[in-house]
Amino acid sequence: MILSPMRFKNFVWPHNPRVYSITYERKIAVHKIPFGRHYLQSLGQTRRVLKGEGEFVGAGAYETFKELANVFYEEKPGVLVHPVWMTTTAWFAGLELRQEPRRDYVAYSFEFWEVMSNGNTTELTTAAVSGGTQTGGNAQGEWHTVVWGDTLWGLSRRYGEPLNSIIALNPQIRNPNLIYPGQRVRIR
Repeated sequence: MILSPMRFKNFVWPHNPRVYSITYERKIAVHKIPFGRHYLQSLGQTRRVLKGEGEFVGAGAYETFKELANVFYEEKPGVLVHPVWMTTTAWFAGLELRQEPRRDYVAYSFEFWEVMSNGNTTELTTAAVSGGTQTGGNAQGEWHTVVWGDTLWGLSRRYGEPLNSIIALNPQIRNPNLIYPGQRVRIR
């Protein structure tokens, strides 16, 4: 099976990292009660941490790493599209050289922290994907503002665009079966 390449903002990995891990965490409070007993209370989930390791190999490997480092230096979150995990909005939280780089070989590790959104990712992900431009049909593409009852399938039929094309144009939509009123969806 051939997986699509991982990408974050405008950087597309030439080949996917070889190691991936994802950490889920829930904060738990312990409340003591008389006679040595206690009860546990969930304080909710915290961020997911997405980590990995990989290599850039061949002519221009170090230049490719420098491009990735430039994306790391940007001071805002972006959309992370991973070949296995669901698409998410994340901060690029860490980038590490695993050994002294060479022009033709760079071993690195990375870390992304998922943006916790409480179910409303509309503004952040739309701005991250479209560069903040949220206008109708222009050179940036044609956009639709979701109203109650809209579905991606319904928008596909209304605009005469294949559903897979609309899904591909909107990596900020984590679950294609769930869109929110007020959310902006790119159609073309």
